[in-house]
Amino acid sequence: MDKKPVWLRKRIALNNDNISMVRGLIEASSLHSVCQSAKCPNIFECFSKKTATLMLMGDICTRNCRFCGVESGKPLPLDPGEPYNTAAAIRKMGLKYAVITSVTRDDLEDGGAGHFAKTVENIKELNPGIRVECLVPDFRKKTSNLEILLRKKPDVLNHNIETVEKNYKDIRNKADYGFSLGLLKEAKRLKPGIYTKSGFMLGLGEDKTGIIQLLKDLKEADCDIITIGQYLRPSDDNIEVSKYYTPGEFEEIKKIAESMGFKAVVSGAFVRSSYHAREALEEVIKKGI
Repeated sequence: MDKKPVWLRKRIALNNDNISMVRGLIEASSLHSVCQSAKCPNIFECFSKKTATLMLMGDICTRNCRFCGVESGKPLPLDPGEPYNTAAAIRKMGLKYAVITSVTRDDLEDGGAGHFAKTVENIKELNPGIRVECLVPDFRKKTSNLEILLRKKPDVLNHNIETVEKNYKDIRNKADYGFSLGLLKEAKRLKPGIYTKSGFMLGLGEDKTGIIQLLKDLKEADCDIITIGQYLRPSDDNIEVSKYYTPGEFEEIKKIAESMGFKAVVSGAFVRSSYHAREALEEVIKKGI
């Protein structure tokens, strides 16, 4: 299913000076962004607004999920200057809300949790008053590694469930559905005041029953914020799109999620994990929940 429907044609006003600035800053700081590495459809919109989701620990992932556009293979050693450089880049962009993520690093004993923690520490030191959202891998499926990061008090802990449970064996076989749910729940147990967040894609062969069960599982894991987007095939090497969901279907699924009591639900074809992340959290805070 390669032909995209009309609602996936995106027209936005761009500020090319801002796009050039963000690209140049990322390159000059020897950093990576998930916007570029994962071929995000929102890249120009976000860069145009002088924002980006910076990706730690290189741009080579130790896993090879069939839906992902990030390159897989043997990654390079960690850059000890990256935590500070990330914090400095965020300051130059003037962000009040920063989202940082990473590739999965199964080659590291702590899965990269210590590097994440150092980055959060540097960001908060250089950017007083900033809120930090960490979109994390599963840290080698060890909750003790998660605790390393939580000690630095990120404001939002985001861990994507990505897809329904039945798809894990085929397209996400190195991950564990149950552990990912448990990671979200454990974050709340360790830091009761933290906001937790997760996201998943549609168009990977799921059905409505599976979607509803996934939402129930996330609610059981005490997840606060949900993002739901359309899977778009990054390359011919990735799994094909099984279905393009209509705007009406995204709205229907959003209403189902809201009826379950999630604090914020962001649902739409172009929604990604960090898309309008600041606005989602502000919605939760405004509601006082």
